[in-house]
Amino acid sequence: MASLFYGWRVVAVCLVAAVFAWGFGSFGMSVYLAALTREHGLSVAFVSSAVTVYYLTNALAAPAIGSAIDRYGARPVFVFGAVMLGGGVAAMGGIDAPWQLYFPFVLIGLGYGSLAVTGITAAIAPWFERHQGRSVAIALTGASLGAVLVIPLLVAAIRHLGFATALSAGGCLTIAVMVPLALVVLRRRSPLELGLGPDGDPIPAVADNAAGTTSSKLGWTRREAMRTASLWTVAAGFSFGLIVQVGFLTHHVKLAEPFIGITGAAWLVSATGLSAFFGRLVLARVADTVELRRYTGAILGVQALVLALIALMPGPATLIGASLVYGFCQGQITTLSPIIVRREFGAASYGAIYGVAATLIQFSSAFGP
Repeated sequence: MASLFYGWRVVAVCLVAAVFAWGFGSFGMSVYLAALTREHGLSVAFVSSAVTVYYLTNALAAPAIGSAIDRYGARPVFVFGAVMLGGGVAAMGGIDAPWQLYFPFVLIGLGYGSLAVTGITAAIAPWFERHQGRSVAIALTGASLGAVLVIPLLVAAIRHLGFATALSAGGCLTIAVMVPLALVVLRRRSPLELGLGPDGDPIPAVADNAAGTTSSKLGWTRREAMRTASLWTVAAGFSFGLIVQVGFLTHHVKLAEPFIGITGAAWLVSATGLSAFFGRLVLARVADTVELRRYTGAILGVQALVLALIALMPGPATLIGASLVYGFCQGQITTLSPIIVRREFGAASYGAIYGVAATLIQFSSAFGP
């Protein structure tokens, strides 16, 4: 039996990174908001401003993260991200004055940026061509698992151990798991180090850069990509979509708590993440075979519809049903932008090119809370 292509090991590490990045990052924001307002008496607006700092930090770091992976490989970036994410989560548990709140969110923003979409997709980009959509979608199922696994455990740990102890434990766990994985598995930067091409194909059978992309150009630079409508339409479209998505996710616990209580709200966030997991599984099946821009438009339309239902027909049944549908779409929207950029611009300098789009998307998302 042929051995498993090493690229799938890289995908597995990226999946684990996504569990921690989204569990303690994006999905964790709604838990932090609820806990900090309750534990420290801080206003929702004040904590939301700190969440905005988290997203802004992620946005500003995206180009540097993508370029660093292109230049140095994923291993040092993932180690840095794990230390920042774990350290930020632990530091949040130790705050005792409002002015201290922003520092942990900056650290978490740096960690999330390194271990989330930009970092994961730049790490995977050299390893796959025919399966580039599937590989990214599989890795980003970890984002959904972050909601399913981390959020209920985090809420339970806060309840039983206290806010400070729970977050310290979560931060230490992040570092203890991710640093060894990154050091051991991500020592390989591309299949060329193994004498193979993308997807494990023989090198002569693989095009120099990105066969199958929508562009005939080989080897885009960041400057050239920034002159195209393709890059800016991706950045603009996903920016609008994620402004709303991030705002909804940040306030999801607060929105649900009056209807189903804090425990029920935590489980609803988890169920929404599970729904996103199934959405990503669907995307993994179809990503390499469909016209992704039209597919994205349809998903965004469904999200708009279910948010309108929540606004017009408030109540527990509507909130739960709409959240599950929203989650199914949410997981795909988070995944689609890097797949589109990878397909249209290829693997060469992908990290730097996607970093441009990611900066605008994340900067816009920062205002969602």
